[in-house]
Amino acid sequence: MIQDISPKIYHNEFKDARPADHDFILVFHKNTVLVRYQDGKLRYPVLTELKAYSLTYHYLFSIDNYKYFLACFPCVPAGNAGENPPAVTLPGYTYEDVRIFRTADSRHTAFAGITAHHLFGWYQSNRFCGRCGREMTADHRERMLFCPGCRNMVYPRISPAVIVGIVNGDKILMSKYAGRPYTNYALIAGFTEIGESAEQTVQREVMEEVGLKVKNIRYYKSQPWAFSGSLLMGFFCDLDGSDEITLDADELSEAAWFHRDEINLEDDHISLTREMIIKFKEGVW
Repeated sequence: MIQDISPKIYHNEFKDARPADHDFILVFHKNTVLVRYQDGKLRYPVLTELKAYSLTYHYLFSIDNYKYFLACFPCVPAGNAGENPPAVTLPGYTYEDVRIFRTADSRHTAFAGITAHHLFGWYQSNRFCGRCGREMTADHRERMLFCPGCRNMVYPRISPAVIVGIVNGDKILMSKYAGRPYTNYALIAGFTEIGESAEQTVQREVMEEVGLKVKNIRYYKSQPWAFSGSLLMGFFCDLDGSDEITLDADELSEAAWFHRDEINLEDDHISLTREMIIKFKEGVW
């Protein structure tokens, strides 16, 4: 999966650090990232390439001994966000949609990019205090923003969600999302609601999206999924009762039962959803 970058090691411990000349700088504009390609591999700017710009930086994390920082810009005036061009341009670099991280080489570079974009969204969304409106300040001891006025503290948002493999003998239910760019088959998924356990989320989401009851809910594994700011928790469960599907057309464009032998997908080594489908196809679950 996208976070599996071994033998390289991801270090997410917060540091009150400033970038050195050859540290990597992640520059985002909305849902795009400033990158170039070298020998077919994705590359980010380093500090020396950005010296002409008056920027501030947030330390993000390191992978092995390589440090990654987020470039920060002045707040865009309200109402003009769609009209402002990117604040940084560099020869040889282009702004690419962050979805390139699904397929980019190398794997650890892609993981660094999408994780950085998750934090970029958090910093952008919390520039001002949601309680009193004052400008937030970055803490120097942990990854947290606090308000100097009302002392409100805000930490990066991580939303728990479930991925559900519904098993019916030698068949599994696969579906396609409605109105989304991703058009391949996937499994039932959804976010956990307030006051709800992950297992209750499984039951509710399955009932809401395909009108089925399930039992024997068992945990598989989890995955950080920065594309939606989520921590995905994968579960397999068994059909309980009728296999007749009642589709929620607002969420799904289609859903159907597939025998193991009918599954023609391959492991993309990116997503928990795809890994779970392949495990079922291979008879592991």
